Amino acid sequence: MLPPGGRISGVRLARLLGSWRRGGARQGSADLAAAVRLLVTDGRLPVGTRLPSERELTDALPVSRTTITAALDQLRAEGVVESRRGSGSWINGPVGAGGGITGFDDTLIDLSRAAPPALPSLRAAMDVAMLQMPEHLATHGYDERGLLLLRQRIADRYVARGLPTSADQIVVTSGAQHAWALVLRLFVGPGDRVLVEQPSYPNALEAVRASYGVPVPVPMLADGWDVDGYEAALRQAGPRLAYLIPEFQNPTGLLMSAGQREALSSVLRKARTPMVVDETLAELSLGSAEMPLPMAAFCGDSVVTLGSASKSHWGGLRIGWIRASPDIVHRLLSTRAAIDLGTPVFEQLVLASLLETPETVLRQRREEAREQRDVTVAALREHCPQWSFVAPAGGLGVWCALDGPVSTRIAVVAQNHGLRLVPGPRFAVHGGCENMLRVPYTQSPEVLREAIGRLGVVAASVAGTGFPADAEVLGPVA
Repeated sequence: MLPPGGRISGVRLARLLGSWRRGGARQGSADLAAAVRLLVTDGRLPVGTRLPSERELTDALPVSRTTITAALDQLRAEGVVESRRGSGSWINGPVGAGGGITGFDDTLIDLSRAAPPALPSLRAAMDVAMLQMPEHLATHGYDERGLLLLRQRIADRYVARGLPTSADQIVVTSGAQHAWALVLRLFVGPGDRVLVEQPSYPNALEAVRASYGVPVPVPMLADGWDVDGYEAALRQAGPRLAYLIPEFQNPTGLLMSAGQREALSSVLRKARTPMVVDETLAELSLGSAEMPLPMAAFCGDSVVTLGSASKSHWGGLRIGWIRASPDIVHRLLSTRAAIDLGTPVFEQLVLASLLETPETVLRQRREEAREQRDVTVAALREHCPQWSFVAPAGGLGVWCALDGPVSTRIAVVAQNHGLRLVPGPRFAVHGGCENMLRVPYTQSPEVLREAIGRLGVVAASVAGTGFPADAEVLGPVA
């Protein structure tokens, strides 16, 4: 990722843009503007980044000067780019209220975030939390561990899943991403290698880079985790840490079997490599099969587990947690003050209320997600029959294999059809996954049907299989 205020060369911008032009498209400037817009939205072109001159862009892409000028004019009109005579052009920010990729346009369907809205039970939990607040208002409000009530209820969830856990093993954080940043700060120094799955969660990869670590990818197999691949990577890379998502892996949706957990734990224990396990999606099993024991049941104190209420309850709570050995908890707490002084009390009380009878809330979330998954799978088979995928047994997204390396092109063109998507390469360490696309199912069934209907038009136009490149989407817009 570029530093804010830095300059990007024409060659590097061309590499980031990839295959931005639609086959047969007559309006190349519109395609180029859409591709730059996507880079800004994804954060790959931060605000303040200075753009190459029009002449440099003409040489790097290569396209006509007229096309470059028209694309920049469009981006300036939208407020994405700002220019000043003698100073050049720079990124001013994402599309605002007049555009269509930031969420202000009510015709936009956002499939970039695999995160559901809150359930109705959240409002009742907030009312309970409000009644409990007065007893906390007389205190200083700082608690680097988190409220004991919440830590105990989180620990109880692990016990219910077959993993003995005490409240002293839990540290409450401001989301799983915050938890991961705390763990990286403790374990990883500049240049240290971190084993990660390929593909993996983009924000987790960015956190490794932000800690000056080096993510080392181990490719996923069609049926799960390559234990031999991890053994080879451990020998060759000498990593400081391994990061895994064994429950409904994001983005593939795969669930690590008990046998794979045991084998992988054995390999990591032998190499004395600590394992960080992201269980953000662990509560979202949508099948009837029994879930394997948590990874920490196989690897003991060498596992640090990250959890979150974002997917199971609501992302707006910003509550996550770390489960670790008492020794690691002590070390985490000794370094936390350099980052923050604790998690907000009110939100902790809300989640504690929701976890008082956890299965009631989780059952409703799973039923909702199951319906949305089934709608998404049926719509994909209808509108994108050329794609292949396996209906996931849990989680919040379908990982689709496309009919060619066109993921970025689909994401660019989709903006013109009111869809926001994350292209496959965002889930890869050094690029790749251009033939893959994640389709989350966190919208209502009606919106999902509309979204995937549009996606089918986009996919057909990109592949050139019967729709003109500038096809319009007809029908009601959700």
